[in-house]
Amino acid sequence: MILDEKYLATPYRCAVYFVPRIDSAWWQAGSAWLGRCAATGQAVVQPTLAGISTQAQWAMTAEPRRYGWHATLKAPFKIMPGENLKSVMSALQTLAHSLTAFDLPALQVSTRSGFMALRPEGDASRIQSTAAACVTALHRLAKPLSEADLARRRLAPLTPEQDRLMLAWGYPYVMDEFAFHLSLTHKLDGLSEAQRTAWQQAAHAHFAPLGVCRFDRLALFVEPERGADFVLFDQVALRS
Repeated sequence: MILDEKYLATPYRCAVYFVPRIDSAWWQAGSAWLGRCAATGQAVVQPTLAGISTQAQWAMTAEPRRYGWHATLKAPFKIMPGENLKSVMSALQTLAHSLTAFDLPALQVSTRSGFMALRPEGDASRIQSTAAACVTALHRLAKPLSEADLARRRLAPLTPEQDRLMLAWGYPYVMDEFAFHLSLTHKLDGLSEAQRTAWQQAAHAHFAPLGVCRFDRLALFVEPERGADFVLFDQVALRS
């Protein structure tokens, strides 16, 4: 936990993420790729990528860097009045005790949805059920979206089902619309085919040697103030 006690009552938002073990090669590689460690809040030297300038690398990873190295399970939400991070952690601990750790399917570099991310290949049913459990178990602690929040979300083209899920659970990409991923870049719009290929090859070279990634914990991240970088607040282990 790296936050002052005052954030137990007053973070702007919090989120539940999957993160690799903080002392693992997976955490170190992801934090280096983004240029920031969300566990310490400190900048990390990014790796040299063939065919990509340091300026382009820093700019292309800016958006995922703010959120930290992670895969979203329950998207950022404001806490209900009368609750705080202790309430959320208590619910998260109860949930974690009901879930069993597992190895993630092989993670592959993907540009689906217009940005680059690591996505699992193969059976993702355990990931899907774990993410759904996070959404439902913590829903009572999440403040409902305001009309302004809904309007902002609807600026993106949502299907009728995504809109229904947003109204029910506070986020459109949950349940059957959920797709597990660890973001590596923001949108790839404007890149040439050669530039896209360079990014994909660089990401493959960086992450492919790491092998299997273990899903054995849930992490609570917080956004201390609106627009601030998300930081790791605490984590709970799943049953081994």
